Amino acid sequence: GAGAGAGAGAGVEGNAAPTVQQMQASLSAAAAAAAQAPPLPPPQMTAQQAITYASDGPSDVELLQTTSSSLQAKLDQLTNLGMCNDRAGFVSQFVPLDLSAADAAAYLQDLTTSLEAEGQWTNLIAEIAAIRCGKGVDRIEGDQMSRAVFCFEHPLLPKCDREVSFVCVGGEWRAEG
Repeated sequence: GAGAGAGAGAGVEGNAAPTVQQMQASLSAAAAAAAQAPPLPPPQMTAQQAITYASDGPSDVELLQTTSSSLQAKLDQLTNLGMCNDRAGFVSQFVPLDLSAADAAAYLQDLTTSLEAEGQWTNLIAEIAAIRCGKGVDRIEGDQMSRAVFCFEHPLLPKCDREVSFVCVGGEWRAEG
């Protein structure tokens, strides 16, 4: 027990002061870095985790993807924006082209600062990522040239059937309002 007592006593003397200052400096640096970092999402599952499906090897699960290369490219783009947590970029590429700037801004605010923002964002990104890779997609309605409706089970909410509709306007795929 003498060793522990000596260690505790040593801290009282002046020789420990630089270590405390160093610790305070590194804590200040960490606090400054944390202040500039985006807020952490809730711990249950991040949007990035929701997107990344670990392969469990060959399976009988059919992945049903769109036959439209332009819509697939849009889903890839939206998923990538989600992976980067670029909510403004995502909204700008997702919302209907005829949506007013004010409505788009309100939607972005809902996904960014509302009480439910993290959950809404994670669910939205998980849905887009699921239909991008075809996970849980039961069927795709529409011609997939001007309109596509993905009918699928929500990737994070078992037994929750969802539909997401996209329309192509002037060669640009967007969520259907």
